[in-house]
Amino acid sequence: MIYLDAAATTFQKPRTVPKAVERAFHYMTTPGRGGYPAAELAAETLFRCRSEAAELFGAPSEEAVVFTANATHALNIAIKTLVHPGDHVVVSGYEHNAVMRPLHGMRTVHIQKASAHLFNRDELLKNFEEFITPDIDCVICTHVSNVFGFILPIEEIAALCRERKVPLIIDASQSAGILPVNLQKSGAAFIAMPGHKGLYGPQGTGILLCAREAVPLIEGGTGSMSASMEMPEFLPDRLEAGTQNVCGIAGLLEGIQFVRKIGIHKIGNYEKELINFLKKGLYALPELIVYGAKDGRNQSGVLSFVVKGADCEQVAAYLAKRGIAVRAGLHCAPCAHETVGTLGCGTIRVSVSAFNTEQEIVVFLEVLKEFLMRKDVWNGDF
Repeated sequence: MIYLDAAATTFQKPRTVPKAVERAFHYMTTPGRGGYPAAELAAETLFRCRSEAAELFGAPSEEAVVFTANATHALNIAIKTLVHPGDHVVVSGYEHNAVMRPLHGMRTVHIQKASAHLFNRDELLKNFEEFITPDIDCVICTHVSNVFGFILPIEEIAALCRERKVPLIIDASQSAGILPVNLQKSGAAFIAMPGHKGLYGPQGTGILLCAREAVPLIEGGTGSMSASMEMPEFLPDRLEAGTQNVCGIAGLLEGIQFVRKIGIHKIGNYEKELINFLKKGLYALPELIVYGAKDGRNQSGVLSFVVKGADCEQVAAYLAKRGIAVRAGLHCAPCAHETVGTLGCGTIRVSVSAFNTEQEIVVFLEVLKEFLMRKDVWNGDF
């Protein structure tokens, strides 16, 4: 299989990741619940993962690194800490449902979308400047669009929030491990990220970087302050009720170490090179509409396109039959599609990781050209 859906989950992992998961399964129990070797090894592994993440993402301490089930879980904690019924919130026009649904669920939250044409960072920043006024209670912004790979001007948006004293939540789901992300430099209140994408960890892992106190979504046992009926006031215990995903976090530790060893800049630049190589091939096909940054500067390793006259799901299904995995549809981000004008049709998304190659892109283009030539299969009858 040629796997080109890394924006959903990185499928190819460093060999050390599954080995660490297996080792944890056999030799670790629950951290903080016992003084015997299996529990102590689990606690040590979790501490090492927090330490690696704190160094990589500029957290002030290991305690500021909270483990979650995924980025959605992390975003829900951050949003429900800072946003309350009746509040005024500014978001970008490229947000995922992990942001939009929690806000919508509060019903009386006033949401303003700072939209802009695709890959136009200056226009987007201008709209944020206009919308971030004294009555705004929170700004929530994705670092990279999961649909189009648009790299938003998060550093400039963060500077605006610092200047105007408005708390910021950053969704780093598509940037962690690929672009620089730094909690202290950004001044953000919270940064949420998954473990299973650019950090090459297992599914069911995520991280919330905390620069301030947070409200727990789940309450229960933490292995600390057990005599109290209140959740501990200190991080990370306050947000980590119940047994953690020790096996997943052990794998995440190896994934983070892999990223740190290779280097974020090297990984990010390699992914951009692959997407630029892909764009050249796609632009040569008149049957397509390609949503790409022509200069390549503001786009990550994610790209969307549509085939004129063909259903996106049918294109993806044909590619899947030929052993190529891409994603088609709205990608859980109707907000982004509404901004770009693809809400009615969705897109076919290609997204790469450090494990993809130019040869895989060549094969993908060959199979796509085959589909374009065979209009008899456009109805899904393969």
